[in-house]
Amino acid sequence: MNNQDKHAPILIFTYGNPSRGDDALGPAMFDLLEQYRQETGRQNDVDLLTDYQLQIEHAVDLEQREYVFFIDASVSCPAPYAFHKLLPKQDDSYTTHAMSPAAVLAVYQRINQQEPPPSYMLSIRGYKFSLGQAITGEAEKNLDLSFKFVKNLLETDVEDWGKEESIRS
Repeated sequence: MNNQDKHAPILIFTYGNPSRGDDALGPAMFDLLEQYRQETGRQNDVDLLTDYQLQIEHAVDLEQREYVFFIDASVSCPAPYAFHKLLPKQDDSYTTHAMSPAAVLAVYQRINQQEPPPSYMLSIRGYKFSLGQAITGEAEKNLDLSFKFVKNLLETDVEDWGKEESIRS
């Protein structure tokens, strides 16, 4: 295996549409994390991916990972964000163009005949998702708080990721 084939143990997968207002929170987090990764030299232990939405093919991106972290905007989570562990679950999204993170985990489980890596979801509270809008000021504040949370998370022992109270500063 050459270095280009080597996967970092942690995958952070952000998603959302940068042209739809607060739906751009995922891609905006990607940009912040890429800068953080460059500044801290975390290229070998954290891989970043971003896309408009999750699709069945993304199950392959979870291979050879120790931990996976999905980040997306949400209109229904409490502000500033919600964080929880994910479990594989085949839901109705597996038959649609866009999938839920739980459905991606279920596809991984089905094609690899093994449990997916421990996976987590960070939902960042957004408010307006109309085409052509910029990120709202409220959502921008939530993004800033979420970014601080993710940085703390990456500096915390991965075994403690499920204990959110041990991560918040």
